[in-house]
Amino acid sequence: MFENKERTDINELGEFGLIKHLTTNFKIKNEYSVKGVGDDAAVLDSKGKQTLISTDLLLEGIHFDLAYVPLMHLGYKAVQVNLSDIYAMNGKASQITVSLGLSSKFPLEAVEELYKGIELACNKYNIDLIGGDTSSSKQGLVISITSIGYADADKVVYRNGAQEHDLLCVSGDLGGAYLGLQILEREKLIYLENPQIQPDLEGKDYIIERQLKPEARVDIVALLEDMNIKPTAMIDVSDGLASEILHLAEQSDKGITIYEEKIPLDPMTYETARELGLDPTVCALSGGEDYELLFTISQEDYKKLKHDVDITVIGHVTDKNSGCKMVSKSEKVHELKAQGWNAFNK
Repeated sequence: MFENKERTDINELGEFGLIKHLTTNFKIKNEYSVKGVGDDAAVLDSKGKQTLISTDLLLEGIHFDLAYVPLMHLGYKAVQVNLSDIYAMNGKASQITVSLGLSSKFPLEAVEELYKGIELACNKYNIDLIGGDTSSSKQGLVISITSIGYADADKVVYRNGAQEHDLLCVSGDLGGAYLGLQILEREKLIYLENPQIQPDLEGKDYIIERQLKPEARVDIVALLEDMNIKPTAMIDVSDGLASEILHLAEQSDKGITIYEEKIPLDPMTYETARELGLDPTVCALSGGEDYELLFTISQEDYKKLKHDVDITVIGHVTDKNSGCKMVSKSEKVHELKAQGWNAFNK
């Protein structure tokens, strides 16, 4: 939890004073943003493009644990989670609104830390903060972010466009965020048993960062545009690879077959899974929070991206009756099941 000798009660500022204080440094960067924070409503001009909107809610104790999540990282991640949805539509994100529910345990300095992370994400991804709300909360910290983006009508990619024989591709590597969470949870339990023991995170930097500070894959959207590839269907990997594959298949009314040996795993992810007695493939299939892009492309586009090391072809689209399957390394066929994150299972 936030500890600081300097502690300014939020009540000293009031709601409007708090918002003004937190948003003073946010400047308009996008041509689509006409008016941002400071009036009754934001004003946007879509310049003839289609507008994309997505909202996510993050709740303390459900989606994050302040025992090991720094507030600055939390602010950064909260933005990334939302931007990823816009990129998964093949769009360009340009604005966010931020609403907070704050309990009395949060002084101004803690909220400033959260906003430093939000500001860092906005600056890195060229995003405008254009509004939001604050309220008191009796249930701890509540964060609600809405992201807005734009795309030409013929560039928007939905989940329902996969065609038989298309190739299934994924960016980056999978399972790292889940393993990072397992390490953080382990160290929290050790600390609770003995507060004298310092957390041992040495050698786990990559997977810890995958959990605490994910990066939405705007670069993949730009790369596909440069390669003149429009995916036939796309989704971001937030709930686990298996769950997202099932979403694509269901929405497209198709089957999908993937190959275990093709699933991209970072060596640290693989080694940590083995260390903890977990199956690395299961971590990739069911872990979630990787925020990579999973998409299908026509076979004729394969030659354009086959040399790109950050995109892996892991399977292909089949007819609906074939269902969703994974061929294991030992060539056994397993039915894919969604065992990833479920917001109502906590």
